Amino acid sequence: MAERGAHVFSCGYQNSTRFWFPCVDSYSELCTWKLEFTVDAAMVAVSNGDLVETVYTHDMRKKTFHYMLTIPTSASNIALAIGPFEILVDPYMHEVTHFCLPQLLPLLKHTTSYLHEVFEFYEEILTCRYPYSCFKTVFIDEAYVEVAAYASMSIFSTNLLHSAMIIDETPLTRRCLAQSLAQQFFGCFISRMSWSDEWVLKGISGYIYGLWMKKTFGVNEYRHWIKEELDKIVAYELKTGGVLLHPIFGGGKEKDNPASHLHFSIKHPHTLSWEYYTMFQCKAHLVMRLIENRISMEFMLQVFNKLLSLASTASSQKFQSHMWSQMLVSTSGFLKSISNVSGKDIQPLIKQWVDQSGVVKFYGSFAFNRKRNVLELEIKQDYTSPGTQKYVGPLKVTVQELDGSFNHTLQIEENSLKHDIPCHSKSRRNKKKKIPLMNGEEVDMDLSAMDADSPLLWIRIDPDMAVLRRADSEQADFMWQYQLRYERDVVAQQEAIAALERFPTPASRLALTDVLEQEQCFYRVRMAACFCLAKIANSMVSTWTGPPAMKSLFTRMFCCKTCPNIVKTNNFMSFQSYFLQKTMPVAMALLRDVHNLCPKEVLTFILDLIKYNDNRKNKFSDNYYRAEMIDALANSVTPAVSVNNEVRTLDNLNPDVRLILEEITRFLNMEKLLPSYRHTITVSCLRAIRVLQKNGHVPSDPSLFRSYAEYGHFVDIRIAALEAVVDYTKVDRSYEELQWLLNMIQNDPVPYVRHKILNMLTKNPPFTKSMESPLCNEALVDQLWKLMNSGTSHDWRLRCGAVDLYFTLFGLSRPSCLPLPELGLVLNLKEKKAVLNPTIIPEAIAGNQEAAVNPSSHAQLAGFQNPFSNSQEEEEIDMDTVHDSQAFISHHLNMLERPSTPGLSKYRPANSRSALTPQHSAGCDGTPTTKPQWNMELPRKGTGKEQPPLEMSAHPAAAAPLSVFGKEPASSKHGEHHHHHHHEHKKKKKKHKRKHKHKHRRDGRERGRAPPAFPSPAGGRPARSPSLSD
Repeated sequence: MAERGAHVFSCGYQNSTRFWFPCVDSYSELCTWKLEFTVDAAMVAVSNGDLVETVYTHDMRKKTFHYMLTIPTSASNIALAIGPFEILVDPYMHEVTHFCLPQLLPLLKHTTSYLHEVFEFYEEILTCRYPYSCFKTVFIDEAYVEVAAYASMSIFSTNLLHSAMIIDETPLTRRCLAQSLAQQFFGCFISRMSWSDEWVLKGISGYIYGLWMKKTFGVNEYRHWIKEELDKIVAYELKTGGVLLHPIFGGGKEKDNPASHLHFSIKHPHTLSWEYYTMFQCKAHLVMRLIENRISMEFMLQVFNKLLSLASTASSQKFQSHMWSQMLVSTSGFLKSISNVSGKDIQPLIKQWVDQSGVVKFYGSFAFNRKRNVLELEIKQDYTSPGTQKYVGPLKVTVQELDGSFNHTLQIEENSLKHDIPCHSKSRRNKKKKIPLMNGEEVDMDLSAMDADSPLLWIRIDPDMAVLRRADSEQADFMWQYQLRYERDVVAQQEAIAALERFPTPASRLALTDVLEQEQCFYRVRMAACFCLAKIANSMVSTWTGPPAMKSLFTRMFCCKTCPNIVKTNNFMSFQSYFLQKTMPVAMALLRDVHNLCPKEVLTFILDLIKYNDNRKNKFSDNYYRAEMIDALANSVTPAVSVNNEVRTLDNLNPDVRLILEEITRFLNMEKLLPSYRHTITVSCLRAIRVLQKNGHVPSDPSLFRSYAEYGHFVDIRIAALEAVVDYTKVDRSYEELQWLLNMIQNDPVPYVRHKILNMLTKNPPFTKSMESPLCNEALVDQLWKLMNSGTSHDWRLRCGAVDLYFTLFGLSRPSCLPLPELGLVLNLKEKKAVLNPTIIPEAIAGNQEAAVNPSSHAQLAGFQNPFSNSQEEEEIDMDTVHDSQAFISHHLNMLERPSTPGLSKYRPANSRSALTPQHSAGCDGTPTTKPQWNMELPRKGTGKEQPPLEMSAHPAAAAPLSVFGKEPASSKHGEHHHHHHHEHKKKKKKHKRKHKHKHRRDGRERGRAPPAFPSPAGGRPARSPSLSD
């Protein structure tokens, strides 16, 4: 096994340690640990805490590793990795050890050589020592996530390792290392009280990671990252309706439900969509930054220091475990420390960004009033569309005038829109004087473009990004051009570039070209300018003069003086020019001529770059550069024009396309002999082939991609190939490929790949709820339903991915491809009246998005009751007074009146355990039960019928009596038990009695009901219910 590099590691998302040993799996239950692992003599076991000793067995075949973790830690932060690891003790810090798989030691040395600087940085700003006595990094293959932080150790993907020749991966890997170390302080050492306090830990660790980025990569990179994160969260909230950082849960009424706009529950980490969770972390650190803006960075770091010092004092109290609660952070405790340290009240800020969801949308426009010498600024807000909220409070506006840059703070009130801002400089043409900028620099400007009456050069709303917002402001094109050229803030330059796309004029062209030529301009701004210039050139195609955009510039910067079509030998010592050199051709390939084709000279130019590429004297690898050249070839492809409907074959290819295809084939063959780092070139080639297929140049065929997607290829290649198959499924509406993908989701050995396929299908779905498609059929509904409810119980991320996909394809309502239910009239025996089945008259409930599902005779048993749409209270049936089956029937006919939602099946009340996932129940965060996991295994491993009495009495609030009948085992491995026989009547009776001894009283609050067992919504009859003649 050691020769093959076989290794094992624990993984999972949030608290999932109970899957590999019995424990109270909650972040708020702390204890000290003694861990022992007996492994093969050739293996190394890495776990939390200090390695006390390693003991061999008598026959020397096995050895036992003894670890001690003396700092109180929750079970959720315990991890394990076993394999034939190579071990490297960090040369700078001997308490840090790195582990990697065989033969990767040189890469490990280079990759981790930087880690000690991250330690120094965090210890310095937090003025606090790293809390554990040691730190271990383990790099493993087929990782669940790229970075997983556990107490005193982090598990990384082996794909993060790189050599000194690689440029592009280096910053990304360093960021991963820094991220995991930030989580050691906040996340592992300091844990959380409950799920609703998660945002504090994610926010603090993300915030100090941001400070590390600012120090390491500079202010420009940091501000660019903040803008990127802000744009991401704003786009996501506007799309889905909001991300709530601190959910507070009241009863089960709809008005109390904090996330009624979502198709999943946010009451529990294991029901969240993965994308939502990613955005949640993003918003958390941005909100920490807002708090820092409010109370100053100095106070912010004092608060963190206070939390850490209290926790470390508590952690040393070995015999007073009641002190350990200081190691748990809660929202209220965190806010209290802030007010104690800074003396400032940040409650309005918390109320705005933490206790409610939504972002702000500003629209700014202005006019200059020459008589009064004031700027009349109008700021409108849109707070009616989903995902937005109304902002009231201070807003900073920066105005650049001829006399300098001036900051004004406006109070945004309830209804005031217009603000008058006094101007400092009279407009003056005649005096030739330098103009002072924001950073104190003074520059000469050519003022001929500006408006003669006004002294304004440009205006910026909220330049410090002190509000979570999207701010669109209207300015004249010359103002954007000045802003791009002379504003020294990268965010402002990026905003200007985005705005200039709307102004395709020679002046815009000149401003962009100037920025491209400026060496001291931030490289990401220059990269963005390339793409903007291509768009402008395409809009001005009829009036464009001279060679194609950027070509002469590229020739001047990177080509030989004597022979301009031959590129110089590669020298990537200057990273700025390296990034520009690989971006420019990609942008140039987007140029189009009057006939909407890529100009011939651009294509020849790119092919020459590939042909004359020479990396022999370069100390860096050019694999990313070559991959971008293939992306450039792909960008130059335009849709094929077919003459007389002739079928495209490889014999009658368009000559340009033939050249492109030959290059791609040559690259792919070279990759087989000399693979590039992370196979970046294969990935680009696969994408390019799909582009050729989509544009009708080569026959559309998924078999090439399917072969590249097989298990055994490098993960990046597989993902690229699967992306192409997903796209093919959508474009060609291929049921066979969709089945192949779904099969892979169920059976692929790599969890990350399964997750990615679901993710790609959700982002690029084969059809959506609003369209008719031949792919939409009962079998598909059934398949996804099973995947969601029983096939993925061991992996939350996968289950929530399946839920997202189901929602994308079918929405919350009953899938249109299902047949209408058989029962038209429903007899309600209890109230002695007949009710029309709501499925047949959906208009009544179509208005309510939550309840847009029509139950059928089988769907009521299928989904959970949607807890938010209960219009009428459900009375409990006392099983002692009514005969079983009659009560059973009336109970379920009663349910019929209420729309129930298969689409919401993942909602799981926090205070009950679902029948879907019996083995998830131990110690869900916030409601820890001390029951070890093996108890839950009994119903699955035994006959699959009888549940131990313990399971029943553990939560008397389980309501729907149906859940006692056959339980679907949640593990797909136990498929043989999927069809249970019903118990005899007596057994049922006994069970019901035991279950309903406690009379349930409804105290206004919805009691968590264990859901009924769930046949698929596509089933025929109410499966698993006794027949009516029972």
